[in-house]
Amino acid sequence: MPGFESDGPAATPEERKALDHLFSAAYEELRRLAASVRRDDPSATLSPTALVNEAWLKLAGSPHVASVSRLQFKRIAARAMRQVLVEAARRRNAIKRGAGSLLTVTFDEPLAESAFCGKDLLALDVALDELGRIQPRQATMVEARFFGGLGVQETATLLNVSEATILRDWRAARAWLAHELRQAQ
Repeated sequence: MPGFESDGPAATPEERKALDHLFSAAYEELRRLAASVRRDDPSATLSPTALVNEAWLKLAGSPHVASVSRLQFKRIAARAMRQVLVEAARRRNAIKRGAGSLLTVTFDEPLAESAFCGKDLLALDVALDELGRIQPRQATMVEARFFGGLGVQETATLLNVSEATILRDWRAARAWLAHELRQAQ
């Protein structure tokens, strides 16, 4: 997955101020989402605050982010949170060599019956990348809803489609991802 590190010039003071304001406006919502992403595992080493802060560090180097809408920012922040979670799962798997990852991820509307641990998160990441190749809108929708906490209406607005399309895509993507995750086991 590509990162958010800036290849261009550093942000101007005005761009930094705009980005700081946008982040402040979305911080509590991102923290709420981060808490729900890891709520099933009290022993997880990445706290909601750390998850949000790590995502912020990814976003802070991208001055263009300050000029996007709040909804687009949430989508971009969702991608950053996904990257942070996947990086953390990879580090833990490298250390533990599969001896039981600590990170647990659950869907608000369950994709599968069980929660996702770090190893499963890595499989989800691979499956989402594959979904992005064959159904880009569905992959963006899953990322926005799962990692960004966007509701049906917000996701429909973000993707410029109807709520019925989001619900249909959500069902299809969940089924496809569940199948892919079962195959990965």
